[in-house]
Amino acid sequence: MYTSSDFRKGLPIMVEGEPYYVVTFQHFKMGRGKANVRTKLKHIKTGSVIEKVFSSNESFKPPDIEKKKMQYLYENTGEYSFMDAVTYDQVAIPVDNLGDAKWYLMENEEYPVLFLDNEAISVDLPASVILEVVETEPSVRGDTVSNITKPAKLQTGLEVKVPPFVKEGDKVKVDTRSGEYLERSN
Repeated sequence: MYTSSDFRKGLPIMVEGEPYYVVTFQHFKMGRGKANVRTKLKHIKTGSVIEKVFSSNESFKPPDIEKKKMQYLYENTGEYSFMDAVTYDQVAIPVDNLGDAKWYLMENEEYPVLFLDNEAISVDLPASVILEVVETEPSVRGDTVSNITKPAKLQTGLEVKVPPFVKEGDKVKVDTRSGEYLERSN
């Protein structure tokens, strides 16, 4: 069981018998009353977003989500295909369910796929991934003094802002939650 103090971005909870992810949350208190939590919730299956206010003493059940390690195969007309390496069963997840996770998926890598009611709904990504820079501007001499960034295109098509010393062929660590450059990786 979760309480509103356990809320964090991406937390799956059951609200009125329906499964939701917490998109945003904000604790607030009005005068002498008890504290409340204002939330924005995204329905796990349909993707619809609702806003709800909960009191601080409410509790929530986690939805019955199952994780299976599956290999990412390919993208085909807006659906991302994954295969169970043991049973060779394949599932397809629509791009709408994946959201920004599509920018961090690399072919033939294994990821935990989330299932709700035996239906693949999304991918549980690690906090950061290492991707190769395939396209970026060359650095200009003298730009190393200040906090300047330049755009770089990574192997999955994701574009991030990187420091001037990063060049094509370098591997960089990217935060999957914010999409920001973290560091250069070897």
